[in-house]
Amino acid sequence: MAYLSAPIFFAIAFVFSMLGMGGSQLYIPILFWSGMDFKSEAIPLGMLLNLVNSASAAVTYGRKGIVAWRVAVPFAAAMIVFAPLGAWLNVRIPVKPLLVFFALFTASAAVLMLSGWRPKQGALSARGRTTLGLTAGGGLGLTAGLIGRGGGSFIVPLLYIMGLEARVAAATSAPIVSCSGLSSFVAHLVTAAQPRWGVWAACVGAVLLGSQLGSRLMAGRMKSRAVKRVFGGVLLGVAGLIIVKDVVLG
Repeated sequence: MAYLSAPIFFAIAFVFSMLGMGGSQLYIPILFWSGMDFKSEAIPLGMLLNLVNSASAAVTYGRKGIVAWRVAVPFAAAMIVFAPLGAWLNVRIPVKPLLVFFALFTASAAVLMLSGWRPKQGALSARGRTTLGLTAGGGLGLTAGLIGRGGGSFIVPLLYIMGLEARVAAATSAPIVSCSGLSSFVAHLVTAAQPRWGVWAACVGAVLLGSQLGSRLMAGRMKSRAVKRVFGGVLLGVAGLIIVKDVVLG
């Protein structure tokens, strides 16, 4: 059954690579439903696919010159530092209300994009972009560490609402998701993973191909309006998934 997931993962990677998102929120449950053990197989492989998808897309977007590196580098660095800090603090907070907030935040960004609204865009200075990356990355990283989530679903809408154009926000998210996803994958790999190498290779190959095709299509041919429509529709789906999976059924 797990081998049958590869074509599905190709489609997920094709779409999510356009948005600068890894797709682990879909990979992991699909692998679990296909019969894999949740902790030792589904999560490690899902995090690997998340990393492959986002890193492959990041390479494409970096070569095309549409990544806002002055936002991406401090954002990624702040997430790497503050996510473990959030987990270490282990503050007892009600998780479900926070997840509801994130779901509503994601849905709001989707509705704004689908409606055609665009944030007021003033040219950010170099210092402004660095400050944006550090503050947003630190806040999101700390919160993600506290609630045990990677935060990838919220990076792009956060960048968009803060003023980055939709294509640039998606492209900038890819290297950020890659950095945050790498640490998560390594942690699961050394603590719990029991790889089935044939399945891993088939799934990685499908995701790599889907990611390259999707990111190249977005960078080279898709108009900003089309990106917003795909972006808005997928984010609405992600918000609904958070509400159903983590709030209603969690």
